[in-house]
Amino acid sequence: MKRFYAHAASASNVYLLGDVLVDSATRFDARRLLKRLKGRTVTAHALTHVHPDHQGSSAAICSRLNIPLWCGAGDAEAMETPGLMIDRMHSHWFSRVAGGFVKGPPYPVARQLREGDQVGSFTVIETPGHTIGHVSYWRAADRVLIAGDVICNLNIWNGTELLCMPQRIFTLDPAQNRQSARRLVELEPRLIAFGHGPPLRDPDRLRAFINRLPIP
Repeated sequence: MKRFYAHAASASNVYLLGDVLVDSATRFDARRLLKRLKGRTVTAHALTHVHPDHQGSSAAICSRLNIPLWCGAGDAEAMETPGLMIDRMHSHWFSRVAGGFVKGPPYPVARQLREGDQVGSFTVIETPGHTIGHVSYWRAADRVLIAGDVICNLNIWNGTELLCMPQRIFTLDPAQNRQSARRLVELEPRLIAFGHGPPLRDPDRLRAFINRLPIP
C-alpha cells in the first residue's frame, strides 16, 4: 500500500493498493496525482465513497489512464447522476458551497462493489452511514484497514491530528456510521489508514475511542 498526500497535512489521502488507486481527492488534484502515478501500473480506480473530496479527480484520472471506476453499490447512482451527490448530503451551506466547488463530474461506474468483493489483495466491507454506499477495504493477512471516512484522524477546522468521527454536516446517518465504526474496530486492525489525517498504528487507542461513542 502506498499513501499519497493530496493536500498538506494529510487533509485528503489517496492510496495505491497494488495496482488499484483508492480515492482521488478534489478536482484540483488531478495533475498532482497523475504526476505521482507516472511510471506506476494502475489498472483500476476505486472509491471509498463519492463525496466531492474523494471523487473530485476520478473522471480525469480514469479518462487519462483509461481505467475503470469502481465504487460501493449504494453510491454508484450518485457518481453517475449530475447533482445527486450534493443532493444526498445534508442541506447545509458549507457542504453545498464547498462540495460544489471541489466536486468532479459524473463518471460511469464499471463495477459496483459489495460486501466480500476483492479489490487487489483487499476485501470490501460495506460501511454505510457517512454515505449510503460507503465501503472500506480490509486485508486480513497483515491487518491493514482503509477506513475512508467512517473514522477520521484530523480536525478539519484547524488541521491538527485528532481521532474523531466525521462531521455531522457531511454524514448522512451518524448513528449508522457509528455502527460501521464499531464493526471495523472488531477487526482489530494493526494499521488504520484514514481518508483524512495520518495513519494510526495503535488498535487499543482506536478501540478506546470507539467505546466512548454513544451506542447507535
